Amino acid sequence: MRQRTPIAAFPGRDETVDLLLSWIWLAVVIWLIARAFQQRGLLQSLKAAEPPPADRAPKVAVIVPARDEAANIDRCLRSFVAQTYPASRLRIVAIDDHSRDRSFAIASALAQTCPQLTVLRSPPLLPHWVGKSHACWIGARAVAEGADWLCFVDADVWAEPALVASAIAAANAGALDLLSLAPRQELQSFAERLVMPCGLYLLALCQDLRTVHARNSSEVTATGQFMLVRRTCYETVGGHAAIRGAICEDLMLARLLKRSGSHAILQDGRRFLSTRMYRGWSTLWIGIAKNLSEMLGGPMRTIAIAAAAVALAWAAWLIPLSDALHCAQGSCGSCVGLIPATLGSAAAFGLHIAGASYFGVPPWYGVLFPLVYSAGALIAIDSVRRRLSGRVTWKGRTYP
Repeated sequence: MRQRTPIAAFPGRDETVDLLLSWIWLAVVIWLIARAFQQRGLLQSLKAAEPPPADRAPKVAVIVPARDEAANIDRCLRSFVAQTYPASRLRIVAIDDHSRDRSFAIASALAQTCPQLTVLRSPPLLPHWVGKSHACWIGARAVAEGADWLCFVDADVWAEPALVASAIAAANAGALDLLSLAPRQELQSFAERLVMPCGLYLLALCQDLRTVHARNSSEVTATGQFMLVRRTCYETVGGHAAIRGAICEDLMLARLLKRSGSHAILQDGRRFLSTRMYRGWSTLWIGIAKNLSEMLGGPMRTIAIAAAAVALAWAAWLIPLSDALHCAQGSCGSCVGLIPATLGSAAAFGLHIAGASYFGVPPWYGVLFPLVYSAGALIAIDSVRRRLSGRVTWKGRTYP
C-alpha cells in the first residue's frame, strides 16, 4: 500500500510567508547598512589647516543672526573672536532679531572688548520676510564690499580656533562657492538623545551625496548652522532677499546658488564645530516640524518616508517575534526563517546602538529606535499639517 507523505513535510502558506518576509527583511537591512556606510564615505571631513599670512588672507565676515539666544550667544561669539585666522581679515557681525531676552545686551557687552565684533539691531521685519533671512540680509549688507567670503552661522554653534582658517583652505582647494559644515551635535536631554540621532540617519539615507555633490546636478544639501559663501556668488543670486519667505532658508539659498552654476558641497565639520540645537521636547518638536516637510521633499514624500521608517523600525521586533511564535507551534519554515529574521534585527539594533555611541549618548537609546521613528512620524504629520495650513510658528512669530 502506498504511504502518504505527512502534510507537515510541505510548508504551509503562513510559514512560507514567514520565510519570505524574513529573507526580505535581512536583505533590506543589509541594503540600508551598506547605504549608510556609502553615505558616510562620501561625506568628506574638514581637514585642519594653518591660517594664511595676513597679506594673502581673503577677507571673511562671520554673520550671526540671533533671536532669543541668551543661553548661547556669548559662547558662540567668543569662539569666533578666538579664531586663529588673521584678525585684521576677520570681521564678526551679530544681528539681534528683536530678541525678547538679553541676547542683545550680552553681545553688546562682549563687543566693547572685542574690536572685531559689531552688534546690530535688525530693523522691523518687513512683510513676506522670515526673521532669520532678514537678519542675515541685514548682516550681509552691513559688510557690503568689505568681505570676500560671507560666513553665516547659527547662534547656537561654537567653533574651535582653527575653524575659519580650515574652512577657507577647503573652499579654496576645492574651488567651492559654498561650503556648508555639519557640526557635532551635543545632546543632553532625553528628547534630544532619543530623536536627533535617528532623525539625522533618516535625512542621510534619504539623499544621495554622490548626486548632490556633483557639479552638474541641480540637487544640493546644506545646513544653515555653517554656510561659507563666496560674496560675489551670493550677490549674483540676490542673497537672502531672493528667498525671503522661505522657512528652510539654508536649503533654498544653497539650491539657488547651485542652480546658478555655483559649486556647493557639505562636509563633516564635527572636529571644528559643535551645536546644541534644542533643550527638550518643547523646542525640539516645533524646531523639527517647522521645516521637515521641505527638507524631505514635500508633503507626499514626507508621509511616505515616515510610513516606511515606522514599518521598518517595528519590523525589527515583529518579524522575529512572528517567526518565533510560529516556530513554537511546529512550523519548520518559520524556524528556518527565524535565522535571517534574527540576523536582520540584530544588525538593525547594532546599527542604532553604534549610532548612539557615535553621538555620545548611552547605547541603550539605540534599542528604542522603533519608538523614536513612531514619534518622528507624528512630527512629520505635524510638519505636513503646518505646511498645508500655510502657517508656521517659531520663536514667537507666525509666518503665513
